[in-house]
Amino acid sequence: MSAWFSLSLGDALVASEPMGRIEALCESAHANTERPEDMAVFVRYESEGRLHCEVTAYFPPVAAEVARQLDARPCARPSPNGLSLLVGADGVWSKHFPERGA
Repeated sequence: MSAWFSLSLGDALVASEPMGRIEALCESAHANTERPEDMAVFVRYESEGRLHCEVTAYFPPVAAEVARQLDARPCARPSPNGLSLLVGADGVWSKHFPERGA
């Protein structure tokens, strides 16, 4: 199986700008082609007891091209716990995390 990728987006207070860039890159990557059904980018807000949250974006293998454009690093597939969907249709959850259920 191909690697997932992760990218720290920094503090949640300023993460909206890089999240917008990710959305725009995903759109432009498929401007002339149909977007794959399983295209997705997930985000997780993590505080680990700190005052501010750190936001991390996770790119499945199908989003590898976008991840590389952003210099994201290869990582293991994240746990679905605490993830939110940034890019993709709701149906992608079952494609990337079948153990999560419908």
